[in-house]
Amino acid sequence: MLTRARDFLRLSKHRNRNLGFELLYKRWISNEAQKPRRVAAVWGNGDHGRLGLGSLESQWRPVNLSSFGDQSVCQIACGGAHTLFLTESGRVYSTGLNDFGQLGSSEDISYTTDPIEISGLPKEIAKVSAGYSHSSAITVDGDLYMWGKNSSGQLGLGKRASKVVSSPTKVECLNGVQIEMVALGCDHSVAVTDKGEALSWGGGGSGRLGHGHQSSIFGFIRSSSEYTPRLIKKLEGVKVKSVAAGMMHSACVDENGSVFIFGEGSVKKLGFEESKVATTPSAISKVPHSDEVACGGYHTCVITNGGELFTWGTNENGCLGIGRRDVAHLPERVEGPLVKHPVWKVSCGWKHTAAISGGNIFTWGWGGSLGTFSVDGHSSGGQLGLGDDIDYIEPMMISFGNNVKALQVSCGFNHTAAILEYLN
Repeated sequence: MLTRARDFLRLSKHRNRNLGFELLYKRWISNEAQKPRRVAAVWGNGDHGRLGLGSLESQWRPVNLSSFGDQSVCQIACGGAHTLFLTESGRVYSTGLNDFGQLGSSEDISYTTDPIEISGLPKEIAKVSAGYSHSSAITVDGDLYMWGKNSSGQLGLGKRASKVVSSPTKVECLNGVQIEMVALGCDHSVAVTDKGEALSWGGGGSGRLGHGHQSSIFGFIRSSSEYTPRLIKKLEGVKVKSVAAGMMHSACVDENGSVFIFGEGSVKKLGFEESKVATTPSAISKVPHSDEVACGGYHTCVITNGGELFTWGTNENGCLGIGRRDVAHLPERVEGPLVKHPVWKVSCGWKHTAAISGGNIFTWGWGGSLGTFSVDGHSSGGQLGLGDDIDYIEPMMISFGNNVKALQVSCGFNHTAAILEYLN
């Protein structure tokens, strides 16, 4: 606030001299006071400092972060055990585990409990993404930078690149290609260009890259990994607008609202009745035209054009939100409180799910319980933000108080984060 006030004083010398400084200043202060205040909130497993709260304790209810001063956070991405924060000024911060360099820090640290700024990004950043142990950032010009674990080529830096890359590195083979969106899975990556082309790279096991069966040479099976971004041929001619990456599968939505999915696809997991594995993208016909897709460990969610939420896949902990724990072979609509307002954001963790509806955040699935519930930070639970670590099989609303609107939510392996807007 103080910096902005100084900027105002400097500008006021050159504008509207006839109004008088005092009147101008009062108007400026009034406008600032009316602006909504945006904060980052985190909850769930606190191991390795992934919540960025300065400690290793788990949180069973959302806690607001105060690590960014007067900077507003505009995007959060939760990974396996780390979290990325993007501010409105284009600066990126990271916190949590750093065993594979996923924090992008130039320092040799195993983890951090407080968000640290990533200094190796040369341009203003527009979007960030976090996988299980790797991270990415897209500049305002569409350049892609990646860092972290690279054992299967998931950073797209070529076969000669190091298995661990601790500093943000530009994906040079994409020079001249503008990237619009990137989704990071366990050890693979999927991206969309400004022309709607879908690219994938990294570990290709179970067909999650969508490139089809790998050919053999002289009886030896060729590696399924792709070390640089490769066009998904099956989607040529299809303009993709959204992609998602899970543990062993991937999904995308095209401009017409059709949903495609590829990867480990047994009937008990992804809804494919004709085969156990879909190695190329296959359309899901039993779901209405959709806007957004999200992939978890072994479950998938889509938001339809009308704001309905459909889910399918494994469901031992209730991560589908359909009121029971058995597998959903085909997409099923999530009902309960989510039918009152359109759903417009959804995110999947390993076994839990979060969605935004009517400005509120709803969570369900795995609460994280490994035994007796503990309030001293020793339980790994809390990712649902409901005050305990038990499982919920239907959507439950998190209470944030009055005049609070949720703008974004992101699920990690077993932690969750959101951007909240406080209306003054």
